[in-house]
Amino acid sequence: RTINKYLGRDYIVKSSVGHVRDLPTSGQSNSAKKAAPVSTKNLSPEEKARLKKEKERNALIKKMGIDPFNDWEANYQVLPGKEKVVSELQKLAKDADSIYLATDLDREGEAIAWHLQEIIGGDKERYKRVVFNEITKNAIQQAFKEPGELNMDGVNAQQARRFMDRVVGFMVSPLLWKKVARGLSAGRVQSVAVKLLVEKEREIKAFVPEEFWDIHADTKTRSDSDFRLLVAQKDGAAFKPVNEREAKDALSELESAQYEVCKREDRPTSSKPSAPYITSTLQQAASTRLGYGVKKTMMLAQRLYEAGYITYMRTDSTNLSAEAVDSVREFIQSEFGESYLPDSANVYGS
Repeated sequence: RTINKYLGRDYIVKSSVGHVRDLPTSGQSNSAKKAAPVSTKNLSPEEKARLKKEKERNALIKKMGIDPFNDWEANYQVLPGKEKVVSELQKLAKDADSIYLATDLDREGEAIAWHLQEIIGGDKERYKRVVFNEITKNAIQQAFKEPGELNMDGVNAQQARRFMDRVVGFMVSPLLWKKVARGLSAGRVQSVAVKLLVEKEREIKAFVPEEFWDIHADTKTRSDSDFRLLVAQKDGAAFKPVNEREAKDALSELESAQYEVCKREDRPTSSKPSAPYITSTLQQAASTRLGYGVKKTMMLAQRLYEAGYITYMRTDSTNLSAEAVDSVREFIQSEFGESYLPDSANVYGS
């Protein structure tokens, strides 16, 4: 609705509600032809073994939906429940002069745009790719004023990631069943994460704890305010007791000592505000402050993005648009005054 409002009546905005096609979930193919049974009666043991291996390989290819031995040919199918969405998009596209693919600007968005183009079909000259990282009137209108083309490098990158998910999951999981236990699964991401956890746990178990002690002196200022000091030096050298005896010996000396401030140095300090959220810091803050899981955080962020309240939430960049920075600086100046406004906008490394 927000995008339609910014574009006007000459445009019809329709959502694909995410992906519309994917590799088959069941490994079944409607177009797959069953191979004729081969008699192995008169074959040599070597030929029988070869045929068995070939049969197992073909079954795996059918199950995965991709063929690594045939230029990674993929068997994409409309996702269950998306038939109506696809049908509506095809009807709307039939009479359209131009079709603007305005999916997200990441690799998944690029892949969704490509799948939509493939499944809707027709003259490819009608298709235009528009991207934006914020749903504001200026960003939307500017994107549609200067449309581009599909980024096939992004599409291929998404396909490579998807294919690797299938290959690792479908080929390594059965190995786990044989070697470890039934019901286990392997994955391109999860297996690496498990490895990191195992390595860290081994480090924890191998850690040899070392004893050390801290000594604090609880003093008071002339105004009777509490002032805690950490004992860090003794006779001009760094000091940290390594056992109870050393700590008690030092304590007996300190308890009868007189304390005075030998030197005081005041330094002005300044600190930048926190950088704009990226995906990981958004998820961390939502977990720490609100107790939200990743799924809930990203669902709420998606809604905020679609309503035009935040920029695109799947990012590792802290950069903000010049328009947004100018608007924020104007707000700070008008609401809080010049003293709260830095001479120039803060810039953060990504």
